[in-house]
Amino acid sequence: MMKLSRFLNSNRNAVGKGTDVRDGSALHALNFQAGISTGGKSSIQDRVFAPYSVFKGKAALSIEPVLPTFSKFGSGNLRVDRRGSMMLTFLPAIGERKYDYEKRQKFALSATEVGSLISTGPKDSCEFFHDPSMLSSNAGQVRKNLSIKPHADGSGYFVSLSVVNNILKTTERFTVPVTTAEFTVLKTACSFALPHIMGWDRLTTPLPGTLAPKLSKVDPQMPDLEWDK
Repeated sequence: MMKLSRFLNSNRNAVGKGTDVRDGSALHALNFQAGISTGGKSSIQDRVFAPYSVFKGKAALSIEPVLPTFSKFGSGNLRVDRRGSMMLTFLPAIGERKYDYEKRQKFALSATEVGSLISTGPKDSCEFFHDPSMLSSNAGQVRKNLSIKPHADGSGYFVSLSVVNNILKTTERFTVPVTTAEFTVLKTACSFALPHIMGWDRLTTPLPGTLAPKLSKVDPQMPDLEWDK
């Protein structure tokens, strides 16, 4: 429980409390990276920031892939150490074209959840629930609920996230209306990224032998990125 509490209270380091929408670099908080364990000292590799962001009056939504990490075993073989995800980041608005980066919340879609999003039709809705302590005695203390529901007139969707934290006694809600065009971009981007977050791109385009030893995996003590703010 103490560990969970540290995850939820950690890393609220400031990038400026109010983030101007025109300063896109301040939203690039998610890692787009992959690594391979070589038994040496861990280090974070160079990051590529390429999120797709939607800015609306009450909140902003950003999505980008987080690639899996790999471990080396046997005679140079690789296996997935931690699976990747599509990371959604929500930021509340605090003024015209300004968003509070310190109060951001994240939601990591697994490969199967990405499949549900991709298959969402014009009149369909989908919903996902996450609990970092599921199947433990701390289950239910923190819950995240992501829902995607169509507009009544068929012009787009409402993408909503609610975060209930019974430890801190807080409830946060974000709703970002997206147009059909914006949702189409989101789905197409997820379709493209899906084999990459599964690590399957390595099956068809493996790393050159001279490059692989230079990569290292993310510190195994790092908490899940969705819960590490």
